[in-house]
Amino acid sequence: MAEMNQITKVVLCWEMFLSGTPVSHIAKHLQISRDTAHRWIKEIKKQGGEPELFLDNYLAAKKGSRRKRKVDGLLKKRIWRIREDNKNCCGQKVRYHLEKEYGLKLGVTTIYKILAEKYTLRTKWKKNQKRGLVPKASKPREVIQMDTVDFGDIFAFCGVDIFTKEVDVLLRTSLTSHDGHLFLKQAMRRRFDGYVELIQTDGGSEFKDEFKQHVLEYAQRHRVARPYKKNEQAYIESFNRSLRKECLGWSKYKTKDLPILTKEVEDYLQYYHTKRPHLSLGMRPPLVK
Repeated sequence: MAEMNQITKVVLCWEMFLSGTPVSHIAKHLQISRDTAHRWIKEIKKQGGEPELFLDNYLAAKKGSRRKRKVDGLLKKRIWRIREDNKNCCGQKVRYHLEKEYGLKLGVTTIYKILAEKYTLRTKWKKNQKRGLVPKASKPREVIQMDTVDFGDIFAFCGVDIFTKEVDVLLRTSLTSHDGHLFLKQAMRRRFDGYVELIQTDGGSEFKDEFKQHVLEYAQRHRVARPYKKNEQAYIESFNRSLRKECLGWSKYKTKDLPILTKEVEDYLQYYHTKRPHLSLGMRPPLVK
């Protein structure tokens, strides 16, 4: 029945075209796209204006299963190279670089299928799960989230402006409130303009005692995220994953590795702020206007 209906549309399309009806009106009346209407008219013209001949070919093409389209091998290599050159970036960023470098447009679903041929990709994000309260920001320096990442004998103190996505990192060989205070001074003076409205941390010992004694020198308010509510620290958790995935990995390091890791982190921060496209910023790096 569906094929008969489509055949009727083809015939009506040609008859309306012969009567002088604009293609846009034909498409609207038959509930098809203008591209489809143009294609039908063009193919019927090739058959000398005989819609029956066109329909013979049309029905023949409908028979049997279609062969799957093959993706060009060169395109696959480009997609794999883009991912590797950009710190194993996500499919959306691969699509951005693919269009920017080669002028090619490809769907994210197709890109992920190609990536899955060579890489083990993590499972999809589960939607519709309950989320804790997250501080909102409508301007720069309104909310800074801070956290730490364990790399064995080395700990990364991290902070992010949740509006501009600017970040700072300090590597230390201990996890004390003194280390937290040192990071607070560095981050606020070097990256976050000295004073903000809110600094949010978790309840770790590195953000107590000496850190708490000085935090209000750099912020109007200090908020401690609720325990076991990871989504309250979503922005800094996201950056922590990026730091592992794109820079330091999941290895455990020794104290002696501190100088070389510090150099790697500083290089990564330069890349992050000036070259790495950010999804929530419209594929713009944080410090590129």
